[in-house]
Parts: sequence; C-alpha cells; structure tokens
Amino acid sequence: MRRICVFLGSNAGRRPAYMDAAAALGALLAREGIGLVYGGASVGLMGVLANATLEAGGEVIGIIPQRLVEKEIAHRGLSDLRVVGSMHERKALMAELSDGFVALPGGIGTLEELFEVWTWAQLGSHGKPCAVLNVEGYYDRMLAFLDHIVDEGFMRGAHRDMLLVGRYPEQLLALMRDYRAPNVVKWIERSQR
Repeated sequence: MRRICVFLGSNAGRRPAYMDAAAALGALLAREGIGLVYGGASVGLMGVLANATLEAGGEVIGIIPQRLVEKEIAHRGLSDLRVVGSMHERKALMAELSDGFVALPGGIGTLEELFEVWTWAQLGSHGKPCAVLNVEGYYDRMLAFLDHIVDEGFMRGAHRDMLLVGRYPEQLLALMRDYRAPNVVKWIERSQR
C-alpha cells in the first residue's frame, strides 16, 4: 500500500479520543511509509490527521474543491494540495490516488464518501480495502444497522464483510494489508441469471 485515503470530520467532535486516533493514524502512516490522501482541510479531525502525518515526516496529498479553498479552510502546508472544481472531482481523484480507504469519525460527508467507495468495491469497480476506524464505538450503531440490512435481505453477507472494522490504527492497517478482494463479478453474473 503506497497511499491510503482517509475520510473524517472537518469538526473535532466531542471526545478527545477522536483527535487522538486521528493523530495516531497519521503518525502510523508516516512510520510505515504510506502516504495520506484526504480532503485537504486544515480544520477539525482533518487538520489533526494531516499535521500528525507531516510532523512524522509523511507524505500528505490534500484534494479540495475551489469553493472550500475560498472559505479559507485549505491546509497550506501539505506536501501536495490539489484544487479541483467539484466534490465529484475530489472523490474521483482521491480514489484514483489511493490503495485503500478508511473512515474515522465524521458526519454525513464522511459517511457518503465511505459508502460510495464501498459500493464501487461491491460492484467490482476496484479491489481496494474499505474500512472504518471504530474509535470508542463511534460506528457501533451504523455497523448494527448494516447487519440489519443483511438480515432483511437487502445486502449479501459477503458484501457486508467487505467493510473492515478495527478499533486501533495498527489493527486496522494489518487488516487492510491482509485484505483480498472477493470476486464480486461472479456474484453479479450469478444474480443476473
């Protein structure tokens, strides 16, 4: 894995553990020689993650739409800041540059980005691992709801299992490195028969 894309909040959240986890993940990526790709902001958990990665000597590529640069939240101290025209361009470039995806605590933007890349994996558009860093159980209710979706017949269990979950950065990175993408193309072909 050369680079990992991280989706996370532009707010810091209420618990210090969220900032601690973002800083720990950033330092770990730098130590492991894995570049960070993220949304390019200097605020909230996004800023904490970028700063920790940079302070540990890591590569940080930020990708931010022009309209957010104009709101003065772009991180100006990154290894590489790329300004794009839209959120769609941002997500496409983030996916192109990354070998895996991690969601830390965040809001609806974080969820939307995670679910989009996970959907692409489910459809066989890429074989990159998709994961959540479940800091202090932040994602427990979402994970329970995903299990409910499987129970109700709206998702295959194998597709649910494609979303990796770890409570600590080192654990999650190990899961991502061991990930082998399932052959979802065969599932799609079988379901169309």
